[in-house]
Amino acid sequence: MRRWRMVLGGEAAESTGAALAGDDAKMDGALEALYGTRGAGRGGRGAGLGASAPQVARWLGDIRTLFPSTVVQVMQKDAVERLDLTRLLLEPEMLEAVEPDLHLVGTLLSLNQVLPERARESARAVVRTVVRRLEERLAQRTRSAVDGALDRSARRRRPRRASEIDWDRTIRANLPHYVPSHRTVVPERLIGYGHRRRAVERDIVLCVDQSGSMASSLVYAGVFGAVLASMPTLRTSLVVFDTSVVDLTDRLHDPVDLLFGSRLGGGTDINRALAYCERLITRPKETVLILISDLYEGGARAEMLRRAAALTGAGTQVVALTALSDQGAPAFDHGNATALTALGVPAFACTPDAFPDLMAAAIEGRDLAEWAERAAP
Repeated sequence: MRRWRMVLGGEAAESTGAALAGDDAKMDGALEALYGTRGAGRGGRGAGLGASAPQVARWLGDIRTLFPSTVVQVMQKDAVERLDLTRLLLEPEMLEAVEPDLHLVGTLLSLNQVLPERARESARAVVRTVVRRLEERLAQRTRSAVDGALDRSARRRRPRRASEIDWDRTIRANLPHYVPSHRTVVPERLIGYGHRRRAVERDIVLCVDQSGSMASSLVYAGVFGAVLASMPTLRTSLVVFDTSVVDLTDRLHDPVDLLFGSRLGGGTDINRALAYCERLITRPKETVLILISDLYEGGARAEMLRRAAALTGAGTQVVALTALSDQGAPAFDHGNATALTALGVPAFACTPDAFPDLMAAAIEGRDLAEWAERAAP
């Protein structure tokens, strides 16, 4: 009966005869304030949180002590959406009480232009916490995957001297060319050691759609951009766009500053963004361009496709990610995705955990459409 009382909540559960006390009563009260119907206003939504920032801040503090962090994140998201608490997120006491999470970061970035000065530092603290957690989870894997890809790419180059030949890998690669009568392997392809250099070996351009639906992808792109920019063997650029284009490369050293330099919302002009990225590319065959967008083009579609074809034709490895997120199947323009794929620009969604392997595959020049099929769950 206690469990049914907790599940049903409110007046619907009075027939259970179960009384709640202690933490059970507190949990029930916190849930009732958000999901209950007592005193509900228009639309049947609960109104237990009122419109007071201190009251909401206390509620946020309560749920953090009563529920696991994963549940807290869901309740915070629902509170913002169900009770229209967006305005209260501009209050410092609210931001100091919340559990930092990716959805909240997206909401704060969408409010970036209207954040009052007294709430800005609290907002940055929330974003900084989430960015630090993502870096701890993803940075080392990304560096290892990219370093390995650069090594393997270097080994494919023809060695000039015998001392540069990796005989073990050369023999393994040429076993199909074994000649029994001579009891030897004919090395049709020599593989050299991957001598690492300090010179920049690849140029990476991240071109990120900052329309409102791409909030999570923008956050992950900012984190990955900062990690890639920290590697001396890569030259990394990050460009964000809506109907205008902003180059945030100079902020890659600080992903928090970079994210606050973006502006979530607005339309989408992929063609204009690709036109800008074209000017950044000086070594097409050594460049990987990652377009992160839902592909709903508001600009010149035909020109956008022409630019994509020109980029791939020049030797640039181009891939379109319809989402860089782990929030489920994204909404995107299937027609543009199909058209880009036909031009040699594979278009698919990618989770953050799979992105390091994607970068490795792109650096090695592998077939990314084939990679995406194998990586799909």
